[in-house]
Amino acid sequence: MTTVAKTEEGTDSPYALSHLDALESEAVHIFREVAGEFENPVILFSGGKDSILMLHLALKAFAPAAVPFSLLHVDTGHNFPEVLEYRDRVVAAHGLRLHVASVQDYIDRGVLKERPDGTRNPLQTLPLTEKIQSERFDAVFGGGRRDEEKARAKERVFSLRDEFSQWDPRRQRPELWNLYNGRHAPGEHVRVFPLSNWTELDVWQYIDREGIELPEIYFAHEREVFRRGGMWLTAGEWGGPKDGETVEKRLVRYRTVGDMSCTGAVDSDATTLEAVIAEIAASRLTERGATRADDKLSEAAMEDRKREGYF
Repeated sequence: MTTVAKTEEGTDSPYALSHLDALESEAVHIFREVAGEFENPVILFSGGKDSILMLHLALKAFAPAAVPFSLLHVDTGHNFPEVLEYRDRVVAAHGLRLHVASVQDYIDRGVLKERPDGTRNPLQTLPLTEKIQSERFDAVFGGGRRDEEKARAKERVFSLRDEFSQWDPRRQRPELWNLYNGRHAPGEHVRVFPLSNWTELDVWQYIDREGIELPEIYFAHEREVFRRGGMWLTAGEWGGPKDGETVEKRLVRYRTVGDMSCTGAVDSDATTLEAVIAEIAASRLTERGATRADDKLSEAAMEDRKREGYF
């Protein structure tokens, strides 16, 4: 007897995968490919929703065995406390090994200098690339998605980086029929993006379906914020607010999580997954376009940072 599956559109189709099942299957395949091709992979894990989703998919890919990769977080020193608490709790719950590359350590040693605008996101590149080199990671999973930003839309699922962790768009490799080329010379490594074909809405719908726990700042809550550059920023030791910038308490939530100095909140009353999904479905701005000041430094800000070794 033929098994008939219901698609998400409600039509009958033999052996059909739903849209989310197809994305999940692709990501699981990518994780297993990397496990088979590379010797020392690592997952970038910040405690943000995309890295949380990556870890969830990795757990699925290798269950009931343990995830055969460690985690790596580049800590700017200006991270949201709620996110760091979540990160540490998840690492402990799954018995994972966490590597931390600290921007503050590089500042204390005089290798890096604080920027006048207080943001540390652009300072993450050197700690990241040196940690990759010192630990000899040959594959680095990132949560980048093509819908986020035009430079990320250019990148393949397997993205070759040279011995200096730099990205050259001209060295992109074809990826036909889900065949991924992980070949690299000594000293080079490959950045791997299992969520490349997901959208922000896909991410939230999958989180809802799977019942994945997230840090509370992704949902509407009262927070003291101030207005700068068209965004609501959190006050902190990083340099905000300045004279003339008024702190006020508002009902907000975060669509993406990064350095507090450049990650803006959005006005929202969405306190549930269903409400967040409805809000995202109606939005005309990408999450980075709406809430990340570091991407607004120039038209090519993200691509310039990626060429230097950024995520």
